[in-house]
Amino acid sequence: MTDGFMGPPWQMDWRLTALAAFEALPDHVRETVLVARGELVSVKDPYFRGIETDAALPDGMQVRPIRSNSPKGARALFFDNGNGWLKYSFVRRIEDPQIVVEEVFWQEAEPLTPPPAEE
Repeated sequence: MTDGFMGPPWQMDWRLTALAAFEALPDHVRETVLVARGELVSVKDPYFRGIETDAALPDGMQVRPIRSNSPKGARALFFDNGNGWLKYSFVRRIEDPQIVVEEVFWQEAEPLTPPPAEE
């Protein structure tokens, strides 16, 4: 047991609806979400405050606040180049701080189609 504030790796809890949405995703997307999860639980500050703090995230991922006027509020971790996101909050407690995943969303990108050939 530590005397001060606990640090990473953080605990992560999923709302039942978020977990059900995660389990319904295709396998390759679940792998991407697990990579995003690994980034969240191991980062020093899950709020990603400051300039370029999410620059170390893998390509295609970024973190943004849900509401800009709520610095300690929910965040969205975008993955798959913005085709999906994890909405999460960080519960900062002295004992057992944790990340709570509130929502998982992903929509497959439409493939680029060339314009029809002229006859």
